[in-house]
Amino acid sequence: MNIKNKLDEYITSNVNSFNQVLGSVPFFEKKLFKKNNQRAECCCEESSIDSYINQNKDNNTFQLKLFEYIDKKGLKDSDVYNKVNIDRRLFSKIRSNKEYHPSKETIILLGISLELTENEIEELLASASYSLPKNMVFDLIIRFCFKERIYDLNQINEFLYEHNCKTLN
Repeated sequence: MNIKNKLDEYITSNVNSFNQVLGSVPFFEKKLFKKNNQRAECCCEESSIDSYINQNKDNNTFQLKLFEYIDKKGLKDSDVYNKVNIDRRLFSKIRSNKEYHPSKETIILLGISLELTENEIEELLASASYSLPKNMVFDLIIRFCFKERIYDLNQINEFLYEHNCKTLN
């Protein structure tokens, strides 16, 4: 089976299975606020929220995760950003500002440059609060490429274009 047919089959099977699961999940409404004189008040104490945040905040930031992968692969910064035409100034902003939040597309391009696995790109995206859900064709194509270890940006963009998705870069 050629790679394009394999991609089409992957998209079809994942979109259909996602929709089946989604249709079977009941919707539960959780009331966090109560009405009092037409003003919503939080039912939680601020100190418990702060405590929860401090106990559950993940310090594994995008910046740390990215440079961990770069070091693990033994690459120079310039190798990474030049391979997928990311602007040097943007990459410098990522390196110097741990609070900087790049776009999902930038993270995907970095993952392509680093030739990450499907699990690694999921971890990198999650570290910046992104994901590759299985209900969007764009995300399925990107996921498929990492799964199949397709890191040629031109080929990935061809797949995206053929499925009427926004291309990368």
